[in-house]
Amino acid sequence: MLKLIRLEWKKNNIMKYARNAFIMVLILTLLLLSVAGELESDETRFAYGGSMLKSGVELFTNMSFMIFTSTMLAAFIVSAYKNKTMNLMFSYPINRKQILLSQMLAVWIFNFIALVLSKILIFHALVAVKKYTYITAESIALGNSMFYIEILVDSAVMISISFISLLVGLKMKSSKATIITGVIIVCLTQGNIGAYSLIGNIPFYITLLIISAVSVFLTLYKLETRDVL
Repeated sequence: MLKLIRLEWKKNNIMKYARNAFIMVLILTLLLLSVAGELESDETRFAYGGSMLKSGVELFTNMSFMIFTSTMLAAFIVSAYKNKTMNLMFSYPINRKQILLSQMLAVWIFNFIALVLSKILIFHALVAVKKYTYITAESIALGNSMFYIEILVDSAVMISISFISLLVGLKMKSSKATIITGVIIVCLTQGNIGAYSLIGNIPFYITLLIISAVSVFLTLYKLETRDVL
């Protein structure tokens, strides 16, 4: 399986995605650093400033990589079906489910690692300039192991939820539908209507994870016997 995953990365020029992800994270870092520099020094906002930045890092990185995941799913899998290149891949003496699962894992692993590293990089950048801002040690606790566990869990959940867009894209035979579905999922999980928001709503996230798992199952279901789309 690892060999198949590496082949998928090589075939799809993973360095191109790594470069694009790096540029995206650099822009996010500069944006959040500028926000940190603009925080007011009012004592009533001292703790709030750090909390706001932490939420901002989570919000912008999650949004960016959820859409990035949908884009990669469209390129790695949906386009392969649409362009009929999947026919050739399924002609290899390899189990079809292994091929498709390796493509999914290639996208999931890349984006999970990229999202985790991005959050850690941005948080360290913010702490590095904290003497010029009003970030508190309590708001971004880099020395606390739970801080990193939260990043790992949150990143895994966000990337996994993005896989709902894969089934939609395959059913509609459209890369655009995959990406648009990814944007809709971002709006549902990271957006808000007035004062109401589903961010951090655990039952809602669990529901989406179940839907994502069902989407992956249906994508692989009877793959060996059904015709290529």
